[in-house]
Amino acid sequence: MHRSLLFVTGTAIVVAACSGGVTDSDTASGDATTVAASGLSDPSTTTEPAPAAEPSTNESSTTQPATTVPATTTEPAPTTAPTTQAPMTAPASTAPPTTEPGPTTTLTGMAAMAADAVQVVEFGRSVEDRPLFAVERGTPGGAVVLVIGVIHGDEADGVAILERLAISSVPDGVDLWLVESINPDGQSLPQRGNANDVDLNRNFPYEWGPIGQPGDGQYAGTGPASEPETQALINLVNSIQPDLTIWYHQDLFRLSPGQGFEGELKARYAELTGLPIEAITGGTYTGVAATWVRRTIDTPSFIVELGGDLLPEEADTHAAAVLEVAALVAAQPQS
Repeated sequence: MHRSLLFVTGTAIVVAACSGGVTDSDTASGDATTVAASGLSDPSTTTEPAPAAEPSTNESSTTQPATTVPATTTEPAPTTAPTTQAPMTAPASTAPPTTEPGPTTTLTGMAAMAADAVQVVEFGRSVEDRPLFAVERGTPGGAVVLVIGVIHGDEADGVAILERLAISSVPDGVDLWLVESINPDGQSLPQRGNANDVDLNRNFPYEWGPIGQPGDGQYAGTGPASEPETQALINLVNSIQPDLTIWYHQDLFRLSPGQGFEGELKARYAELTGLPIEAITGGTYTGVAATWVRRTIDTPSFIVELGGDLLPEEADTHAAAVLEVAALVAAQPQS
């Protein structure tokens, strides 16, 4: 079935193409580590060096490795720099140099604590230039299971589940991809939408429709996939082609009914976690992320509504449920 990846990894390059809501259109009418960065420039590329006759005072030269600046003597700079410099341990900022640089790509949270990661990739940037990270663990080439902890900035309890998944043993045959958040700007406020007040769970291309205006809880943006966070997640999904995608929300406490194999996975997840299977209602369900994945990739994609505050033991239970349903996916014949 597989799958090309779109990321720059260290100095080696691998190229690829790169809720409260019903999915969950089941019930609606109408979800040794290598660090990489999408669009990362070659670390050996430098700005034009300052003339050798006088020291450089250009502020942008401070962002370049010291070894890339020519010596100020008549002797040439060492030939071993920068082409022989050691690979970076964290991706460089993809933002253009400014006097006030945006956030760095230093790994934090779930991405920093991930054990035995195959790779950590920066797959995009938020409106406010925060990095979006994905961690791959388990068996590359196995059944791809993608888990997203946060899409609404004020529904962040899924992070605790992702942190458990970052350090848990992954079942054989599972290629586990973990995205702590696609809405770090909303989390920082906190608010449901991103920094443009767009509800990212109404911004995906499948059956997108105009909803509201900035300030409205379900504002769908100026058009389908108008937001950089949406575009980044679309590129990631198209690159890794997940066999199962799970999205965490908190408005309600339930899973919506499903059909076929997705319905079986939901039923097992509900059994393991104690969540009821009930219809999700109360919103306008166009441009929903889980539905876009299901209809575009044609694989199971469902929303887990966690309800109120998630206790630590409940986060453990949900992480275990993810790994069990992931093993069920891996046991299916691969096309």
